[in-house]
Amino acid sequence: MRIVVTGWTGQIVRAMLERVPTGVEIVALRRPELDLAIPKTVAPTLRAARPDVIVNAAAYTAVDQAESEPDLAMRVNGEAAGEAARAAAALGIPVIQISTDYVFDGALDRPYCEDDPVNPVSAYGRSKLAGELAVAAATENHAILRTAWVYSPFGRNFVRTMLGLGATRDEVAVVADQIGCPTSALDIAEAVIGVARNLLERPNDTSLRGTFHMCGQGETNWAGLAEALFADAAARGRKPVAVRPITTAEYPTPARRPANSRLDCGKLDAVHGIALPNWRGSVTDCVDRLIAAEQGS
Repeated sequence: MRIVVTGWTGQIVRAMLERVPTGVEIVALRRPELDLAIPKTVAPTLRAARPDVIVNAAAYTAVDQAESEPDLAMRVNGEAAGEAARAAAALGIPVIQISTDYVFDGALDRPYCEDDPVNPVSAYGRSKLAGELAVAAATENHAILRTAWVYSPFGRNFVRTMLGLGATRDEVAVVADQIGCPTSALDIAEAVIGVARNLLERPNDTSLRGTFHMCGQGETNWAGLAEALFADAAARGRKPVAVRPITTAEYPTPARRPANSRLDCGKLDAVHGIALPNWRGSVTDCVDRLIAAEQGS
């Protein structure tokens, strides 16, 4: 199975390159050959890569910056996603689109299901929803995978940011009134490869197509996630760090974040037979790896 994935430095792409199993080839495309900011470069580059399945994992992910660059976010996350899906349709192969909890407004008091109404409240969320719609319009042979609160041992993410702050501070203030499902990019990588295999092995199974939620099991808030990772770091010899819970209003950002980012992932398990691990163990694995790298072990 030859999976062609857009992006090179993103967390999910790097995780896929690391977790590639026997019998699977991962081909990661990057600029200048593939530039999602120039959507017309997408289709010819994907065709030349000879994919069995396309995974569109590259994205404009600067959530706050997107408020001042909405057109660029829309080109990358919306138009280019459509181009990738049209390329897949022309080749007669499946496409997997990585999407986000930001397509919801976060107002529900329960985890979101796939068929709940979308209502993005940020430019980033609107651009990702546009990508979902473009993919669905281009081909029925698609799987849209929404995830949330992604972290990993590489790239810019909450876990690495907190560990960096904890190295120089005794206390860190963290938002506690946003809840979600922390998700390891390494777990996502394995799940995406599993979905790709299902799509290829069962080409006539329409239930495998459509939109699915894909997050770590369990839920917490940002402050709870910080407390967990600082506890793991302390167990590895780092100094203790206290977490001071604050409200979203005390930490204003240009882009609004959903107060509730929890996603119900039961459909992915029921249809694809794929369930990601509980977030707590995956966070521990990530922190262990980062601290071991610091210590040179």
